Amino acid sequence: MQGCPAASTAMITADDLNPAEFMPIAAEADAAAVRRALCAAQPGPAEFAALISPAAGAGLETLAQRARGLTMRHFGRNISLYVPLYISNHCSNGCAYCGFAADRRYPRRHMAPEEIRRELTAIRRMGFDEILLLTGERDPRADFEYLRAAVEMAAADFHMVTVEAFPMERAEYRALALAGCQGITVYQETYERETYLQVHRWGPKRDYQRRLNTPEAALAAGMRTVGLGALLGLVDPRRDAISLFLHIRELQRRFWRAGFSVSFPRLRPEAGGYTPPHPVHDRFLAQLIYAFRICLPDVSLTLSTREAPAFRDGMAGVGINKMSIASRTTVGGYNTSETHEDNGAQFQISDHREIDEFTRMLQGKGLEPVFKNWDRTYCMPQPATDGGELRVDGP
Repeated sequence: MQGCPAASTAMITADDLNPAEFMPIAAEADAAAVRRALCAAQPGPAEFAALISPAAGAGLETLAQRARGLTMRHFGRNISLYVPLYISNHCSNGCAYCGFAADRRYPRRHMAPEEIRRELTAIRRMGFDEILLLTGERDPRADFEYLRAAVEMAAADFHMVTVEAFPMERAEYRALALAGCQGITVYQETYERETYLQVHRWGPKRDYQRRLNTPEAALAAGMRTVGLGALLGLVDPRRDAISLFLHIRELQRRFWRAGFSVSFPRLRPEAGGYTPPHPVHDRFLAQLIYAFRICLPDVSLTLSTREAPAFRDGMAGVGINKMSIASRTTVGGYNTSETHEDNGAQFQISDHREIDEFTRMLQGKGLEPVFKNWDRTYCMPQPATDGGELRVDGP
């Protein structure tokens, strides 16, 4: 699987993802429109909008049953498990909602190579074979070369390595792919430009268009997968959900061999005390997950430890097919001999269960926890010889 040549050289813009055309459907769809959306052979943005409408919310169990059937058809009873590892919390951005923002007052640090190795060893002993490496904004102490070296270390022991870090140039993504990185996660946070500029008060992340172009840059450089999401609570969640859906559909059109995943992060308490202006409640979050599963049946849907145990338990296998567990949102924290209590967390997690308890829950529901479900030997990146895309050999 690989990022394919784009169908157009024009980059995606906010205008391409404007939800205005579909917002009336999301607000006013009736029961008949919801039924048509559920029966659609190839549901598009209009059907998606109907499925996130109040009328669809009134029949949530019907959506849940449809989502469960599609999840079982495309992913079986498997729930893929992964763990995030924060390797740096240095950040120059002024994100109003984030515990890593530059004006949060706590000690900043990044792990030295030997610390990263010990953390990776501790995580590997926990049974994980997929890892997500995270950083703050690009920093002289935790720059691209620092991240590339961490990817190389992780790729030596883990079959699936992805990163959630600062936006990079295409050549940097190509170098990360060659180092063993298979994909990136990048949330636009919100697709509503005005709000985006308000909450990103300063720093490189304030560049809306550059962040929007990041998935394309990564896929064109040879990354296999991209994880997308909107930070729920910043604006009307229906607006961001429709824009996110349009974004995925456009990326699928341009990079039809790539793999995509969607996450559903709700704003959580953090050091700055930011209060979400548009809180998203459990019932609507469930409806959103079901709508994405129904309209994007083969896209991986992820739910993190931001969410409470009861909600995660209910979503497992009913829309959601991938979950994190035993997460730490401080720098390090898995090798207990090196836990730094003064590290600020990016946000507070809700599900504090360790692996054994969580896997027992999954098995009790007839689901199978999966720590590894593919081999990287099927798709080793090959360097481009013409300055173009990275070639990935595979079935």
